Amino acid sequence: MHAPQTLAEWLPGVRAITVLSGAGISTDSGIPDFRGPQGVWTRDPEAARLSTIGAYLADPDVRRRAWRSRRDHPAWDAEPNAGHAALVELERAGRLRALVTQNIDGLHQRAGSAGVLEIHGTMREAECLACGLRTPMPEVLARVDAGEDDPLCPECGGIQKSATISFGQPLRQEVLEAAVEAARSCELFLAVGTSLTVQPAAGLCLEAVEAGARLVIINAQPTPYDDVADAVLRGPIGVALPRLAGLVLGRGR
Repeated sequence: MHAPQTLAEWLPGVRAITVLSGAGISTDSGIPDFRGPQGVWTRDPEAARLSTIGAYLADPDVRRRAWRSRRDHPAWDAEPNAGHAALVELERAGRLRALVTQNIDGLHQRAGSAGVLEIHGTMREAECLACGLRTPMPEVLARVDAGEDDPLCPECGGIQKSATISFGQPLRQEVLEAAVEAARSCELFLAVGTSLTVQPAAGLCLEAVEAGARLVIINAQPTPYDDVADAVLRGPIGVALPRLAGLVLGRGR
């Protein structure tokens, strides 16, 4: 832990920020989180099976439900919000070392962020679990709308799913390595809208702290890393994150 200072005192001097974003940054865009009081898995614990690779492979009913869920996902109509825009501003000002996201919705890219490390993959492509073919998700969802409730790979006939990392699947090693390097080489590690309960993404906080970075957490609920953070902000992300970005850029003193 660093010597006590207010955010306004030390944030303007920060030149290398690594961000880890979670579902909470997208709630203002109308996309529910998973573990919050109104989260998808809080309201429907059975929904977690849709993101468990063993259940997905073994149970055609799980796959059919998953395809309907993908088709009806609110991300298709969602727009980036002020939190996403604040990170774009930091990147364009040259202050962002990396943006690592647990989100699969693609809103960071739609807002204008470049080089996003999608540690849990993306819902905007489908992937064959047999041959690895990737297909734009809208093309596969068009087949769902046309009556295919479990569309198979057009190349090999294998099972397809969104190109996301389900429970039971390994992360892509090159993405994880890039995220760890970004955590170890920043001055400020900023965790935004994440419960910090899913490893190894949550462990990036300690990678950063042990390498000498400050840690700031913006999240509505307590996290396991609050005690090691230099600051914890509980305000709405759409308000707190733009304010923090303004302090970094010398505004709002």
